[in-house]
Amino acid sequence: MIKSAIKITINRRFFVVRCALSCAPNLLNSPAKREPVLTTSFPKKLIIATRESRLAMWQAQHVQARLQSLYPDCVIELLGMTTRGDQILDRTLSKVGGKGLFVKELETAMLDGRADMAVHSLKDMPMDVPEGLQLTAVLEREDPRDAFVSNDFAALNQLPAGAVVGTSSLRRQAALMAQFPHLIIKPLRGNLDTRLRKLDQGEYAAIILAAAGLKRLGLPQRIRSYIEPEESLPSAGQGAMAIEIADNNPELAVWLAPLNDLTTAQAVHAERAVSKAFGGSCQIPLAAHAVINGAQMRLRAFIALPDGTKIVRAEASGPSYQGAELSAQVVKQLQQQDAAAILAQCLAETAQA
Repeated sequence: MIKSAIKITINRRFFVVRCALSCAPNLLNSPAKREPVLTTSFPKKLIIATRESRLAMWQAQHVQARLQSLYPDCVIELLGMTTRGDQILDRTLSKVGGKGLFVKELETAMLDGRADMAVHSLKDMPMDVPEGLQLTAVLEREDPRDAFVSNDFAALNQLPAGAVVGTSSLRRQAALMAQFPHLIIKPLRGNLDTRLRKLDQGEYAAIILAAAGLKRLGLPQRIRSYIEPEESLPSAGQGAMAIEIADNNPELAVWLAPLNDLTTAQAVHAERAVSKAFGGSCQIPLAAHAVINGAQMRLRAFIALPDGTKIVRAEASGPSYQGAELSAQVVKQLQQQDAAAILAQCLAETAQA
C-alpha cells in the first residue's frame, strides 16, 4: 500500500519537509520503505531534462511550474534534448529498440550530472529503470483513452473497407484488426504535430492517438470520438507523467513528494507489473489498465498477436492497495491462456522483420 502524509513549510530559502511514506523513493520498483524526516536548505537551482517535442516540453513546463509554486526561491531550468527515438522515424519502435529510445539521452544527462531530473510520459518508460536511477513521483493522470482523429469520419465504425488508419502502437493495431479486419493499418511515427500533419496531408483516413496528449496541448477539438477501453484497452501508464531522478539524492525525492498522486501511482504500479512480467516491450501487443473507484481497483489486461487473430484477456478486482496481488492474478490468468506462445510468436516475427 502506498500512503503519504506530507507537510511543507517554506521560509525564504529554507524549508522543512516532514514526510511519512510507506512507499520507497523509487515509487514503481522498490520495496516499501519509510523516508526520513528532513530539515535542509532547498537547492538554488534545479535542471529538468526533457525531449524537445511540443508535448514533452509542455509536460516539463508543467512540472517546472508546479515546483516553482512550491519553491519560489529556486531557479528551475529546462534542458531540451533530442533522443534516438525522435531521430528514427522511418521504422516502427518494435523494429528499432522500443521505448528506451525516448529516454536514454535524458537518463545519461542525469547520471553525468547535467540534469537533476527528467519528466517522461510513463507509457514511454521501459519497465526496468537503469541502475542509479529511480521513478520518484507520478502526477495525476490525464484521460488514458485512445482517441480517434479524422477529418472525414466521426468514428471507427464509419470507416469504409480499405480505409488507411495510422498508429504507432502494436497494441492499437491488434485491437483494430481484431474488430475491423476490413481496414488497412499502417505505421505512423513522429511527434504529435507530425502525425497530425500526415493526417491533414491525406496520407491516412484516420489516426489513433493518446487522448491525453491532445488535451494537454489544447487540441481536444481534433478528437472526433473517444475509443473506450472495451474497444482498445490502454497501455500501461498511458495518460500519466512520471519524474525520474538519480537515486543518490534522497532529499530530491522528498522535495518532489508533493507532486505524487496516490491514486495514479497505485494504478500505474499495477499496470507496469503486468507489463514487466511479459517483457514490457514495444514488440508485444500488450495492454494493462487499472481503474480505481473509491478504495477498489479493477485491473484488466490483454496480450495479442499483431494481426489481432488471437487475443487473451484477464481481469482482477480488489482493494487498491493490493495492486501487486491483483497484478499477479492477471499475469497468472494470461499465462494459463498460453500467453507465452503468443509472446514467442511476436518475438519471432520481430526477429524475422
